[in-house]
Amino acid sequence: MQNVQDNLSEILNRISFSTEVFYSGNLCGVQTLGGNGAGHLHLLESGTLTILTDDGHKVIMNKPSVIFIPGDAVHRIISSESQNAKLVCSTVKFDAANKDSLVNSLPQFVYFNIESRGQAGSTVQWLFEEAFNERLGRQAMLDKLSDIFLLQLLRHVMEQGVILQGVLSAMVHPQLSKVLNAIHDKPQYAWTLEEMADVAAMSRSKFAAVFKSTVGQTPNDYVTGLRLAMAQKLLRNDKPVNIVATEVGYEHGSALARIFRKKLGLSPKEWLQTIRPVKRAS
Repeated sequence: MQNVQDNLSEILNRISFSTEVFYSGNLCGVQTLGGNGAGHLHLLESGTLTILTDDGHKVIMNKPSVIFIPGDAVHRIISSESQNAKLVCSTVKFDAANKDSLVNSLPQFVYFNIESRGQAGSTVQWLFEEAFNERLGRQAMLDKLSDIFLLQLLRHVMEQGVILQGVLSAMVHPQLSKVLNAIHDKPQYAWTLEEMADVAAMSRSKFAAVFKSTVGQTPNDYVTGLRLAMAQKLLRNDKPVNIVATEVGYEHGSALARIFRKKLGLSPKEWLQTIRPVKRAS
């Protein structure tokens, strides 16, 4: 257990990021955020807050809670005067060296209930106290507390298996991180084992062994999983299967359908039906 904890500490120490609190107070109206390369943390102390994204996702927060948006998705935060949302908002910037692979390994949203989260919940409460009281060094304290909370949140998602520790280990590996960055830059490219090994400056056999022991899956399986996740996101936005297949690196929709059936046991159309509510006849 100690080795696992030490490895987790090493990973967290090597993930470089910074947060900056840019808003604290009551929100009345609509604010559009995102699209500037930074992620966001929205921490709600009281009231009701609605978050809408450009791709149609909607989250309603009506108790003390936090939502973390790792990527730079354009979104709107909304609250009326009667809903009286009191909140703190931070931008989150990850180091360019591991930003893409980290952001793509996380869900689009990470939701966190403050009331049931122990130390992390205490950090948020401390952050609220600083945010809503004018004291010397307030901004510096807010940014540091926001940093600490994000670190606690990343630890939480790793402990819960939301993001695989093996992927994070690869992100901070001096050679494997280069491969992950190359794959995430061009996931649609037909990567061969030899090309990935060249990026890592390793022999094919050594690269395959190190990748598998670190990440927990073969390089080809990792590429397939990344393409599948990209395809699911595009399909949610109502793109046709043939177009999605081309964008994620397959020549035909039938090839993508085979991957869906192999990994999920469903066709793309069947998978879409499982994530969307059934429309009832009126």
